[in-house]
Amino acid sequence: MAKKELIDQHGQAHFGIFPDGVDNINYMDFDLRSAMGKPSNTLFKKLRFNQFQFISFTSGQLIIGLAIVDLKIASNCFVYIYDPNTQEFDEYSFINLFSLNTCIDPTPNTGQATFQKGRNSVVIQTTNDPRIRNVKVDLKSGLKINANIDESANYNSLAVCVRAGFTGFHFTQKSAALPCDGTVKWRGRLFDLQTHNSLASVDWSAGYMRRETFWNWGSLACILTDGRRLGLNLSAGVIETGFTENALWLDGTLYKIDMVDFQFERYGNTKATSKWRLRSNDGIINLTFEPAGKRQDKTNLLIIASNFTQHFGRYYGEITLPDEVIILNGEWGFTEDHYAKW
Repeated sequence: MAKKELIDQHGQAHFGIFPDGVDNINYMDFDLRSAMGKPSNTLFKKLRFNQFQFISFTSGQLIIGLAIVDLKIASNCFVYIYDPNTQEFDEYSFINLFSLNTCIDPTPNTGQATFQKGRNSVVIQTTNDPRIRNVKVDLKSGLKINANIDESANYNSLAVCVRAGFTGFHFTQKSAALPCDGTVKWRGRLFDLQTHNSLASVDWSAGYMRRETFWNWGSLACILTDGRRLGLNLSAGVIETGFTENALWLDGTLYKIDMVDFQFERYGNTKATSKWRLRSNDGIINLTFEPAGKRQDKTNLLIIASNFTQHFGRYYGEITLPDEVIILNGEWGFTEDHYAKW
């Protein structure tokens, strides 16, 4: 059974991994204090709470990444789409000051996340019974997405909460290689996600995060040659105070992974130096990632700042499990190098 609330009656967050998830991130009950122990007032607690939701759809015919980010002083929404066959690529990014027309409910598995700016809107609606996450994108450019992600009870998401800095907490819920269906209308063409064997991944995160932080991240969702679904979520730099968010899913079954080392050249300009190498301490992960494209953003609003590069590309290498070795030979996925001040 899922934990009803993350914050207990004493204003403290429950830390650890929650196999059945958490229903409500009741952040206003958290006893947020300054580094010197001074309690925070209600307004400050509201303004300091950060939330974001990232969703990807992956197949050999279409790569899609989209996110809604609510930092209270501003909100951001981006959508990008890439056709591996034609190498066509479009990206869209929008900012609303003071998070106008932006809302993310503090409930990972129910409620919704919405962003609107002019004629551009993104809505992510989640229902608990059945566990479906519906994604609707309607942009002025003509891009339209209407997709359903199956998050049924036989799928084990990874929900984890850790300490963030001296006074805060960081909660995240990740899942990868989820079945999905729906349609994408782009550049005058209509794509059927189920026909293309697309898989979805979801990142739902919230908390009183470190004021200044960074992370590296890797994600993969593919169908193996024997028909099994494989998903990966790997990270370094943010969720590492006692627990990690590193995991793989094989046909929905969750396997935890130890710490992961990301090796790459941040300012490399050649194809050879652009490769990433991902290794886990337990020997499970031994992968190389070759970027095919990226979405990049540098925003410096003094109070908040972001230096963000998300690559989409192909994974090669080995995943060593107790009973088998899985070989990856060009399966599509993502990596990310991200600095944030918020």
